[in-house]
Amino acid sequence: MEAYGKILLIAMPAFFVLVLLEKVWGLFKGRDTVPVSDMVASLSSGITNVTKDVLGLSVAVISYQWLYAQFGFFEIQATWLVYVLAFFALDFAGYWTHRIAHEYNIFWNNHIVHHSSEEFNLACALRQSISSIFKIFTVFLLPAALLGIPPEVIGIVAPLHLFAQFWYHTQHIRSMGILEKIIVTPAHHRVHHAINPEYLDKNYGQIFIFWDKWFGTFQEERKDIPAVYGVTRPVQTWNPIKINFMHLWLLITDAWRARNWMDKLKIWFMPLGWRPSDVAEKYPVAKIQDVYHFEKYNPTLTSGMRIWSFGQLIVLLLLLSYLFGNLAAIGAPGIFFYGGFVFLTVFAYTELMDRNPNAWLWELLKTCYALYFIVTTGDWFGIQTILPGSIYAMVAYLVVSTLFSFLFSLQKLSPKSESSPGMTA
Repeated sequence: MEAYGKILLIAMPAFFVLVLLEKVWGLFKGRDTVPVSDMVASLSSGITNVTKDVLGLSVAVISYQWLYAQFGFFEIQATWLVYVLAFFALDFAGYWTHRIAHEYNIFWNNHIVHHSSEEFNLACALRQSISSIFKIFTVFLLPAALLGIPPEVIGIVAPLHLFAQFWYHTQHIRSMGILEKIIVTPAHHRVHHAINPEYLDKNYGQIFIFWDKWFGTFQEERKDIPAVYGVTRPVQTWNPIKINFMHLWLLITDAWRARNWMDKLKIWFMPLGWRPSDVAEKYPVAKIQDVYHFEKYNPTLTSGMRIWSFGQLIVLLLLLSYLFGNLAAIGAPGIFFYGGFVFLTVFAYTELMDRNPNAWLWELLKTCYALYFIVTTGDWFGIQTILPGSIYAMVAYLVVSTLFSFLFSLQKLSPKSESSPGMTA
């Protein structure tokens, strides 16, 4: 937990800078693929995901340590070849976990947030789940355990394998020649994120594309079919916490409403999108019928609102860096209370981005939550020891944040949406 937090202290600013560079490059080339609202929402989703992971708020159905102990027929040394084998094993497991998430209702809830952006850019790579409380990924590492790959090797290679999936979420890199036949490239992954009928449920590979070719899920990007991004049932919100649980809520309500008891059970394990016929007829869900003609989600935000949302993101990143850098010093249960503040902050400012007139109430709740710890301890989780006087800056931020949120919540805007590349896809 603490080691992963240290890694993220380097990875977070690196990813943030790369996202900003992609935006600058897009503006320079006259093709901005990173709208501010989408970028803030994506980075906020990444914040919630890494906070959950660092705090250990998930449970593996089965641990690799246990798998290795039970089925490891060999004991091998951690040579460079073993690291290579571990990388391939992780990619094999990643392919099947990814594919299952797209093919069965119960697992889609853990993945929908990654596909929820109607743009395709480096920021959307950071849209990762907080709803995957139970992980089945390790089950598919059985081949690695059989080969005797040590758990410490998997522990080192896994973060590298994850971070290596960031770069290909972009529209600015076209064909990559011979590499298209070996690794997952931006062209392959654009297909995967597209909702065009020709592209749906294709290219599940994470690093190597040959898994898709071997298992029949490969689709090449076609020049005559421009990719359209998002999900066929649009999420219609910038709030990543809501997105993470909306599919689960749909399954729960559909199961409750279904008349047939068999439908109540099988809905969880049916192919993605399946709903009981009686429920689908009585409670229809909005779905994109023509992927080339629909209005992207883009509520009206003034320049001031966009700047304010971006500023909230920056402040939260700084506060999160303090948490990750001082996990041991803060300790439990303090780190979990701090995590609650992170989630409340994201919820509050993304509700404001959604133009929820009650967003200020969430901001007020966040402020009261934070002030409780400040008043009762006279500190903000030990920050006074490191930066004397910073507690006053924290209180000032909370007061100003609440005030601006209240003012923005009351602000009446024209129905015209803010400009964004391609309001209709």
